[in-house]
Amino acid sequence: MTNKDITIIITSFRSDAKIESCLKSINQEIKVLVIENSNNKELKDKIENKYSNVKCFLSDKNLGYAKGNNIGLKMVETKYCIILNPDAELYDNTIENFLLTAKKNPNFAIIGPYIQEDTDVSKKVLNKNSLIEVNNLKGFALFLNMKEFLDIGFFDENFFIYFEEIDLCRRLKLKNKRIYLDPTIKVKHLGGSSHNSEFNEEMELSRNWHWMWSTFYYHRKYNGYFISFIRILPKLISSLIRIIFYTFIFNSKKRKIYFQRFSGILNSMMLKNSWYRPKIF
Repeated sequence: MTNKDITIIITSFRSDAKIESCLKSINQEIKVLVIENSNNKELKDKIENKYSNVKCFLSDKNLGYAKGNNIGLKMVETKYCIILNPDAELYDNTIENFLLTAKKNPNFAIIGPYIQEDTDVSKKVLNKNSLIEVNNLKGFALFLNMKEFLDIGFFDENFFIYFEEIDLCRRLKLKNKRIYLDPTIKVKHLGGSSHNSEFNEEMELSRNWHWMWSTFYYHRKYNGYFISFIRILPKLISSLIRIIFYTFIFNSKKRKIYFQRFSGILNSMMLKNSWYRPKIF
């Protein structure tokens, strides 16, 4: 197995300042598909002219992380694929270690790199030289064995952002497919900063809306409406109380955040699609 057996997919949205470092860290023998969730032709021209291994596709509108990744995944012709966040960077031995693990353990669906805060392994004794089978992985860097997805498909496009990788892993586990975390594989991840800094405030509002929408949708998908309603109702009430509180003390920033959380939960409970989009032009 070589670098030619891998395609890397990066789904981005206004990530001009971050994606450059990501692309620099990737060996130029590896094919890279960038799905840019905007009509940023300047970014497309810049990275395609600079990196001969990169092809950038513009979606013209913000399709979200799940759908953006699916667009790329449907174009993959290689045996393996890496889903990579634009604010992540590979180390010199990252790809080599992914391929080595895949060769030793060919019957896997996803392999993920180890990061210190991984809660799924926090209670286990970590042997630095062995794989750990887990129920889910963090979505910033996922090494996919493409043949294992033929019968389940890829990401659920109802998720705009958040929970899409947890849902994918859960569907894999229901089919008795194997998901591994490899402590020998490292990927640098800044986390929560894939977009340009000037969009921070609007992206914070969007994150809060979508986190709550996806939370209810995910639980409803696997536990039914009634149980999910009971579980999430305290979050709805808490958000409403905080809206009232921050209105009275004239903290408009906090009020906006909790209004987004309230709206996200309410829309999901009302069975509405994940419609909110960041107001960025």
